[in-house]
Amino acid sequence: MKLLLDENLPKRLKIDLSEHDTYTVRDKGWNGKKNGELLKLMLEDSFEVLITFDKNLQYQQNFSKYSLPVLVLNATDNSYLTLRLLVPQIKIILSKPLNVGSIEVK
Repeated sequence: MKLLLDENLPKRLKIDLSEHDTYTVRDKGWNGKKNGELLKLMLEDSFEVLITFDKNLQYQQNFSKYSLPVLVLNATDNSYLTLRLLVPQIKIILSKPLNVGSIEVK
């Protein structure tokens, strides 16, 4: 599965998701892109899932327009030490068919 880690996530999460084709926004040179533009670029580049810490994204975007599942990580902070604890839950979610729109991971 082709995943994109939003720029608000530590790049080390790529290692924890190495069984997938995982990229960061920085890897793609998409730093600073607005959410709508980022989702459009993802579709053009055949990405299947966005993983983010941006809890407002689900209220800012019309997902029916972009047809991508977005995993929104819900944690006290976005440090690697905190977010790596969510990796088992992320893997469970990614192992199942995903619906378009935001999916909270906690």
